[in-house]
Parts: sequence; C-alpha cells; structure tokens
Amino acid sequence: MEQQGSAMSFQYFVYISDAKVDMLVQQIEPGRLNKRSSEAGIDLKLVKAKRVVDTTAGAERVGRLQRVIRHLADFGDLGDVDAPGQFFGGMLPLRWGPMVGRDGYPLAYFGGHTGTTVVGLGGSRTHLVGGSHLPEQDSPSGRSHLPALLQGLTPPFTGDDEAALVAVAREDDEAALRRDEEEALTVVHRATTSLRGPAQNMEFVAKRLLHGPGPEGRPVLLGTPLYVALVD
Repeated sequence: MEQQGSAMSFQYFVYISDAKVDMLVQQIEPGRLNKRSSEAGIDLKLVKAKRVVDTTAGAERVGRLQRVIRHLADFGDLGDVDAPGQFFGGMLPLRWGPMVGRDGYPLAYFGGHTGTTVVGLGGSRTHLVGGSHLPEQDSPSGRSHLPALLQGLTPPFTGDDEAALVAVAREDDEAALRRDEEEALTVVHRATTSLRGPAQNMEFVAKRLLHGPGPEGRPVLLGTPLYVALVD
C-alpha cells in the first residue's frame, strides 16, 4: 500500500480577540485596516458588503492574527508562562468556559499551571468563536483591562470586610499597593485552582496583565488572550 503524506495540522480556535488583533495590526501594518474599510465603502451594494464582511470574519480574520503572532515572535517581547514578557504564549492543559463574573457580567476564563506557575487567561465572552453573545451583555468597561477582569473574579464586598478596609487605610502608600497586588494575585490563584471539569490541551498567546508571587510564594500570571486554540 502506498504511504500517504503526513496529515495537515489545523488550529481549532475557541477564542480570538479581534479588538486586540486590530489594535496591534494598526501599529505593525499602518494603513491596512483603513484600506480594508475604504474597499468596503467603494460599492454599497448588499452583495459587495456581505462579501467583505464574510472575508473579514473568515480567512482574513485568521490571517491578521497570524501576522500579529509572527511579528511578536520576531520583534516583540514574547515570552512563555514561566518567563513572560509583555506578551506570553504556550501550550498547556487548560480548564475553561464561559461564565458569569462575580460582578454579574459575562466572562470567558481559561486556567491551568506549569510545574512552576499558575496561569489564568480572561477576556470578553463575545470573543468566543461561534458564540452568539451580544456586545451589550458584556461588562461596561470590557474584560481586557485589569480592573474589569479582577472585578469579575473578586467576590463582592460584604460588611465583614469593613475592619480590613480600615486597616488598609492606615497603611502607607507603598504598603497599600503591595497589599493590593498580593490580594489580586490571590484572587487569580483562587479563580484558576477552583475551575472544575476536564482540562483540554490548548495553545495561546496573551497580553500580560499581572505577574508575581501568589499564595505560598508560587508565581501567578494573569493575561488576556489574543487567541486560544484546541490542540490534539
């Protein structure tokens, strides 16, 4: 029997942040998005507009993402989970899913760990591929920013926290900032380690938002992903 060639490897995307990709494309390829918008406006016929939208949502969407990833790998500050730069990437077993954040707004969250670092990836649920989530359902400030993401992971304030707040108010600025970061890292650690369900092998590239020693000194890393894809 004649031996077949090796099978082509495909990426099965579950999350792509077009907002982050577009922002980075504008910086590494100035004018590309403006050109695309101009082409969409040349012909206002419905068929022309639909073709442009379909192209953007399909092959062009993935192509823009791949160009950004190549640029980050060649020229950007792209590290890995244990040694992140401004961006980090890798391949890990992750537990994940859409959920409702502690603040009542939707959230997409992926969590896992290396032998060294606990990592969480969070973002808007609207970026899940194949989802039908409406933008107005999302957090008013989005989920790609650290304050909004932490707000979705942090339990709501209760009256029992009043004494702790008084103690914090008496600390100096440096101590208060250090305490805030330690608490934020603990929140990320708790959110990741409390995820349940089977882990799936996934590859990703994300923007670093928070990194430092968490509970018992174990490094904790929080990022917001450009993409996440399943890997067989």
